[in-house]
Amino acid sequence: MPAPFDTGTSHDRHGRYPEAITVEDFQHNLAAVRARIEASCQRVGRDPAGVRLLPVSKTKPEASLRMAHAAGCRMLGENRVQEAHLKWQAMQDLADLRWSVIGHLQTNKARYVARFAAEFQALDSLHLAAALDRRLQIEGRSLDVFVQVNTSGEASKYGLAPEEVAGFVQALPAFSALRVRGLMTLALFSSEAARVRQCFVLLRTLRDRLRQSAPAGIALDELSMGMSDDFEIAIEEGASVVRIGQAIFGARTLPDSHYWPGEVPDAPA
Repeated sequence: MPAPFDTGTSHDRHGRYPEAITVEDFQHNLAAVRARIEASCQRVGRDPAGVRLLPVSKTKPEASLRMAHAAGCRMLGENRVQEAHLKWQAMQDLADLRWSVIGHLQTNKARYVARFAAEFQALDSLHLAAALDRRLQIEGRSLDVFVQVNTSGEASKYGLAPEEVAGFVQALPAFSALRVRGLMTLALFSSEAARVRQCFVLLRTLRDRLRQSAPAGIALDELSMGMSDDFEIAIEEGASVVRIGQAIFGARTLPDSHYWPGEVPDAPA
């Protein structure tokens, strides 16, 4: 896909976005993000309807999530499964609110995801696939999943190495409760747009190659890539899901590089 526009990007400007404190703030921020999505699509001749906005509410309090819901958000992304599970428990009165778990998951916490999540975007091992499938069978549920790929090559990031993905995908039909939707990645935390873009190009080209030999029932239609400060580049390179937190909710206390991919371990289950 052509990339005529070189969007500037930086992951260290975590003070760029003011905190959303009213429903009107959320409505304004959502409209601004959607306008950026539309502009990015126009640059490369894409239909904005082909890009799903996933608001990411990690670290934000329940009151903020409720305002986001009032502003129109019907699915929220959370990085840490136990935090997400607690929020789900507290907000079950919002019957139309669905949850996407987008951060690394330890196998012994698969039961949480199986209990409440509609989507899981960080599948990166067959042990985890087996644990999720087993728990989902017990719950009588199925789950949309994305395979996480480490396109930056950084040892600090989770995800499969690109050369491991083909074999991994071939094994996934064994887990009938998992509905494979596509691939997910985290780009480099860099102010150099060209280096960030290359992560997204790698994921798209990998997906295009894998689709030619994917097993029956394994859909690789989706590419989840791009966050608040690089999602325009991701859209130019084919993203169908963008995970946007700070541009909607406001800045967090610490930059994204602290939260991704989750260097601080969850508390013991």
